[in-house]
Amino acid sequence: MKNTTPKKKIVYDIILGAALLLIALSVFIFVECTRTGGELVTVELDGEEIGRYPLDTDVRLPLKDGKNVLVIEDGKAYMESADCPDKVCVRTGKISRVGEQIVCLPNRVFIRVVGEGDEILPIN
Repeated sequence: MKNTTPKKKIVYDIILGAALLLIALSVFIFVECTRTGGELVTVELDGEEIGRYPLDTDVRLPLKDGKNVLVIEDGKAYMESADCPDKVCVRTGKISRVGEQIVCLPNRVFIRVVGEGDEILPIN
């Protein structure tokens, strides 16, 4: 006895997969298009906020005694260098929209983009 899958079932599976993919893509595009540009970058070291810096002012900030270097220029922030082994924070790239963040776990450095009136909830 042959085990054959009806063609109708395969067609419905393809339609369902395409519909789910379309919904996921629509949600992604909606979220990306509605996210606003940030005004400030918050810098946390060891879970403690050490400063807020405007994105419209160019600055180069050595953090953790120079272990990490944060650069803010042209309305974007990025980690220029870090002494951690994997360099995920450096490879994160430039951030400028509210909610985006750069994290260096080995050095416990957290960089977040926030709006002017946004309240930051502490990470425990």
